[in-house]
Amino acid sequence: MALLLPPLAGAVALVIWRGPDTGVVREAFALVAWGWVAAAVAINFVSVLFRSVAWKVVIDQAVAPPKPRRRTVFAAFSIGLLGNAALPGRVGEIARVVVLTRRMPSRPGTWATIVGTVFAHRIFDVLAAVALVVYVLYAARIPNWAVPGLAIVLGIGVGALIAGVLLAHYRSRVPIEEVGPIRRALRTARRGLEVLKRPIPAGSAIILQLLGWTAQLFAVWATLKAFRIDVPLSAAALVLVLMNLATIFPLWPGNIGLLQAAVALPLLSYGVAYRHGFAFGIGLQAIEASVGVGLGLLFLAREGFSFATLKDMREMSDVDLEERTDERVARIA
Repeated sequence: MALLLPPLAGAVALVIWRGPDTGVVREAFALVAWGWVAAAVAINFVSVLFRSVAWKVVIDQAVAPPKPRRRTVFAAFSIGLLGNAALPGRVGEIARVVVLTRRMPSRPGTWATIVGTVFAHRIFDVLAAVALVVYVLYAARIPNWAVPGLAIVLGIGVGALIAGVLLAHYRSRVPIEEVGPIRRALRTARRGLEVLKRPIPAGSAIILQLLGWTAQLFAVWATLKAFRIDVPLSAAALVLVLMNLATIFPLWPGNIGLLQAAVALPLLSYGVAYRHGFAFGIGLQAIEASVGVGLGLLFLAREGFSFATLKDMREMSDVDLEERTDERVARIA
């Protein structure tokens, strides 16, 4: 709490000091076209569905039968979205591993393998993001301050892809029984990268991720329409890129305030007033959260977890010895 409160207080002060007049924001919401809002929510749901199926493809290449059911993977993915939206840090990545492993047969190394599938799934996420960034660089009006961030995204994407492929193809000559517990866990986690060595499943996962990101792009565009902002699709792509860039390192839940500023500022070059863009940012985040948080809470209750249990999963973000990790999974389950 001592680490979290100062940046959170600073963000609140910044929003109060530099944020738009609340009356103007209310006026922007009064003009919202709710039919477009409903369309944006539905398209966001489709995006979540595509991305969860992509993760299922990755998992199927990494684990032995019986494979987890598609509904189980979707539930774990949704709870992960809730963790990432409602808690600081990337707690959702640990949450979806915990939820999925408790529904799978108890085998040595299952935890580490599923962690590896999350990494592989994120690599495909990065590939889709890189494709989006290239489109934005070609078609959108990019403010100068955003160019370094886009360059960082491209660099991270290329680096993650190279690292993933190298890890997937690396084979140690030392028998697994002769290595320490940390190296054993890392070698087990590489099983989650098996999809990177199989062109057809990898291609399927990439296509599904691209479809998921395309759906998310059109959800942003529909939200722009809902707030009566008439801009081309390239502007929606720019908003989507900067929105994800603003939430890479969640300093507080949802990075509320920071995300709205990151969305409103690039829309200035399209003639959208800052206060109108800020109101749109609030609506956009609410629409994004309504799907992830709504599904996450539904499946969290179905799994018999409480929100306090989800916060306890933060303890597992430092993956230590596999034996201790398995004990923590059992305790939370």
